[in-house]
Amino acid sequence: MSLLEYSDITEKKYIVMDGAPYEVISSHVFRKQQRKPVNATKLKNLMTGKVTEYSFHVSDKVEEAEIDIKEVKYLYNSRGEWWFSEVDDPSKRFKVTDDQAGPQAKFLKTNTVITQLLFREQPMGFKMPITAELKVTEAPPGIKGDTATGGQKVITLETGATISAPLFVNEGDIIKINTETGEYRERIGNGFSK
Repeated sequence: MSLLEYSDITEKKYIVMDGAPYEVISSHVFRKQQRKPVNATKLKNLMTGKVTEYSFHVSDKVEEAEIDIKEVKYLYNSRGEWWFSEVDDPSKRFKVTDDQAGPQAKFLKTNTVITQLLFREQPMGFKMPITAELKVTEAPPGIKGDTATGGQKVITLETGATISAPLFVNEGDIIKINTETGEYRERIGNGFSK
């Protein structure tokens, strides 16, 4: 167990507070006028997903969380249950709830291998890929003349997720999206090319 000084609590680090693991989303060390420095952080509780703000002072020390990782394979979801298995043994299956899977899970394709995070051998979440390349299964046609304003339309992806995309995106296109924000990034290929 290692202790972190207030200034060592930086982005992407994992810490333990009140017995729960947190990921440091952002940190900023600054001085308020003549006072001692403070590290203002945003922390994400890895068990609940709740984000809170917390300020660490010069005298504060916090335990660094030891997070274990395990590769798992996404199988399918049904009625709010997300099913995964061990990569090498599909018979060793387990399920998690919508909340445990997180909002990025809606962009997972069947048989995608992702990283599961464990704290003291207890599952607590997943590290999802930041981008995903998905096929567009439904896209309403763009109306002639709409493209001049750079309009958007709601499209459906092969995973069932819906996002806003530019009017030129059509059914059958392969697009890249940012899974953290759910935003369209670029069109990789269109439905007409082989």
